[in-house]
Amino acid sequence: MSKTFIIAEAGVNHNGSMEMAMELINTAVTSGADAVKFQTFRADSLVTESAPKANYQLDNTNQAESQYKMLKALELSKADHDKLMAHAAQKKIQFLSTPFDLESLSLLTKTFNLPIIKIASGEITNSPMLLAVARTQKPVIVSTGMANLGDIEMALSVLAFGYLDNREARPSLQQFMDAYRSTAGQKKLYEKVTLLHCTTEYPVPFAEVNLKVLDTLKAAFNLPVGYSDHTQGIEIAIAAVARGATVIEKHFTLNKNLPGPDHKASLEPQELASMVSSIRHVEAALGHGQKIPTPAEYINRAIARKSLVALKNIAAGEVFTEANLGLKRPGSGVSGIYYWEWLGKVSATSYQPNELITDL
Repeated sequence: MSKTFIIAEAGVNHNGSMEMAMELINTAVTSGADAVKFQTFRADSLVTESAPKANYQLDNTNQAESQYKMLKALELSKADHDKLMAHAAQKKIQFLSTPFDLESLSLLTKTFNLPIIKIASGEITNSPMLLAVARTQKPVIVSTGMANLGDIEMALSVLAFGYLDNREARPSLQQFMDAYRSTAGQKKLYEKVTLLHCTTEYPVPFAEVNLKVLDTLKAAFNLPVGYSDHTQGIEIAIAAVARGATVIEKHFTLNKNLPGPDHKASLEPQELASMVSSIRHVEAALGHGQKIPTPAEYINRAIARKSLVALKNIAAGEVFTEANLGLKRPGSGVSGIYYWEWLGKVSATSYQPNELITDL
């Protein structure tokens, strides 16, 4: 990509309200983000009724309510997706969503034909989901929260197999690894997959961010990398871009004080806009990597640098010495790099104090 792909993660911060979901799309557009992303799931397929909530969910929702009931209230129907996608298209922003079950994946890929699929950190060991995603032949963005390099390699192996083999036969771990190690499999992964470093906590303590993992992922897998940011504030996402992230994903909300599991760890509208603007500034500042003067520097070079000047009256035929030859601004004369070359030479002309030396 020619610029960082910024995903404004609405997630479940719509609280089950279509009006709020529409406003989240508007906020993402105003911020300048490239895409707005929701989450597509069926609670019945995602979680058991006895599954506990995470600590951050307990802190930000009704503790007596189960994770199942919480998620059930946050489902988006097919009709909801129709409305949201139409609104996003009208606002000219890319609509994305993360599927959490095979039915939801089918909805996003077959019914709505989304161009990119985002795989959540919790799905990185969900091999049936990974295989089904790869068999769509769509590009994927894979979050790697809670994973080690072995987990990531295994997930990439499943994806490589799926991209290469669309048969419905039951695969094996050996087939996955063979696909991953193959030249064709590596080529497909490079074409299709972006890995996102992520720390699965809300919010993430700064000491657990570990941005240097971006370098590790690039070195280990030779794939584009990005960062799914769960920290408070915007500086870590900006730093990730400076460290080579090609994708940034960040949760946002209309108001951090709204009830719900993710609001408090999300950016408010002005913060999201500031993050996007700052990332664009960093992109411009990263430049091309060649150490050459910029156009502005060419103009300033004559002002900031120094030239050889006469420190006192110098008569024609007089020898240049440390006593009569020095360096002062402007830099439009003989460069000071030649100071030692001029010492001992005989002046061809006479000079007044502070006059630029013009002898060649």
